[in-house]
Parts: sequence; C-alpha cells; structure tokens
Amino acid sequence: MYLEHINLVVSDVEAMLKFYQTAFPHWKVRSEGVSEWYGKPRRWLHFGDDQYYIAISDNGVGANRDLAGHQTGLAHFAYVIDNIDSLTSRLQNADYQIANPGTANPFRRNVYFIDPAGFEVEFVQYLSDIPSERNNDL
Repeated sequence: MYLEHINLVVSDVEAMLKFYQTAFPHWKVRSEGVSEWYGKPRRWLHFGDDQYYIAISDNGVGANRDLAGHQTGLAHFAYVIDNIDSLTSRLQNADYQIANPGTANPFRRNVYFIDPAGFEVEFVQYLSDIPSERNNDL
C-alpha cells in the first residue's frame, strides 16, 4: 500500500505549478482540464510522475489554516528526496524561502518550505536504510 496522490484546492494553480516544478523538475503535468465541483467551475491538473502526483485545482476560497495556530487541518506533508542540498538550492534560487531548516539527526536531513497556497511541505533525505534509525526521534 502507498499514497498515490494528494489533492490540493488553491486559488492560483500556476503559482503552485511553478513551486512544484522547481522542487521536482523530473515531474510533468500528467493530465489537466476544466470541470465543475459542486456547482462551481474549476481548472485542475495532475502534476507528477508515473506513480505519484499532486492534484491541484483552482476553486479555493479564503486563506489556508494558520500554521502556527492550533486549528484542525493539514499540518504538513512530506516527500522523500535523494538530494536535499540540490532541492534546497533550486527552491532558494527561485526565491522560495526555507520556513524551517529541520532538526539535526544522524539518520536523516529535512527542510520545510511553504508553498504558494500556504501548505507546509517537508522534504526529507534519509541517510540510513534501517527503519528504526530512519524513524528515530533523536
């Protein structure tokens, strides 16, 4: 079992696409279109590779939850990557700022960015293949 996709409702599809294209330059728009969602038109796209993707649609209204607050909702989601330095450089060179540099751990490195819709995204590079080390809480 694995998570195939996450579906994000946003106000600006293009801004989101730019962020995720910068993070994952090997991904592509798999499909896209226009449809109706509960009586409201929306543009949508699926951005990813052959296994995983992000579904993004543009009929969002209002602000995302306050990430420093305690409201119910999505706190963050994470992607496992092979090279955290390369990803961080790409995002910073495209003027995206690190929101949280992550925590020191001998078995993983992580960094957090806020995407254009206000979702916190963690990127993690594991330095061990041993599950007990990867999942420790040092």
